[in-house]
Amino acid sequence: MRLASLFSGGKDSTYAIHIAQKQGHEVRCLLSVFPISDESHLLHHPNIEWTRLQAESMGIPQLNITSSSDQTDEELDMLEKLLQDARTKFQIDGLVHGGIKSRFQKEKFDEVCAKLGLRVFAPLWNAPPDRYMNELIDSNFNFIMTSVSSDGLDDSWLGRVISKSDVRSLKCLSERFGFNLNFEGGEAETFVINCPLFKSSIKINKSEKIWDGYRGRFEIVDARLNYNV
Repeated sequence: MRLASLFSGGKDSTYAIHIAQKQGHEVRCLLSVFPISDESHLLHHPNIEWTRLQAESMGIPQLNITSSSDQTDEELDMLEKLLQDARTKFQIDGLVHGGIKSRFQKEKFDEVCAKLGLRVFAPLWNAPPDRYMNELIDSNFNFIMTSVSSDGLDDSWLGRVISKSDVRSLKCLSERFGFNLNFEGGEAETFVINCPLFKSSIKINKSEKIWDGYRGRFEIVDARLNYNV
């Protein structure tokens, strides 16, 4: 299939592209809806403006739009506009996304695509959390945590490149505090800085941590493609 990818720059949407390509699909473009605020229940948002570097590194064109509201219906309208644009410009047959457990997200994406006569490919759906997180590391996906908002996750996780030992620690914390190991519930957000899809890794030159005592985020202030690596 010729696919557009719903792309946030995090581990799930990026890994979904990786699986789609391994299965012989052609990902023709990336679709990024920039939420207007942090209140979106449908879309991931931290550092999404830096997805342009990821798109460049993958060599995949990116279409983006900024939602004028954090209401789900408004964000779905924006996604529909992007899909219509992608169908015109890139002759896509469907959409690939990195949803794992959120039935709310899946149903909304299915509805929009059904309306436009597009197929939906969700290769991570119901992936076992422990196996999936380790599979990411084994597949040479380097990603950092860009936000945390759960008991058990403090500011020491912000900006950290996640390793196998970190996955073990996160598993213990998830069992103790009851959050999803793969962060499907929004307990944390991630950003991929290197993976097999990239021609060049992303070097973060300047960043800022914001922490309120319970939740926090890692904001990328300046970054570039690291062509020397």
